[in-house]
Amino acid sequence: MFSLFNIFRFIAFLEGLSYILLLFIATPVKYFADDPEYVKMLGMPHGILFMLYIILAFMLKQENSWFKDNFKMVLLASIIPFGTFYLDHKHFRKIAN
Repeated sequence: MFSLFNIFRFIAFLEGLSYILLLFIATPVKYFADDPEYVKMLGMPHGILFMLYIILAFMLKQENSWFKDNFKMVLLASIIPFGTFYLDHKHFRKIAN
């Protein structure tokens, strides 16, 4: 039930969500309302989730052939807005089932 892959999917979801909130809510509030508090609140959790995402991706790369073949796409998805959601929808659900 709590396989490394399922943990990775959960972290990928949280990382994607924190990235979207940081880009589309916290950053505009910082520059348009001159209130950097949201960036401070969301920046650290996003950074931790991003590092966990990268570490788990490297761990899964070693034990999963799909990750070896598409590792660059997995890493790229972490820096593109909505990228982790796209990967989950198109690729991860097939592997999990």
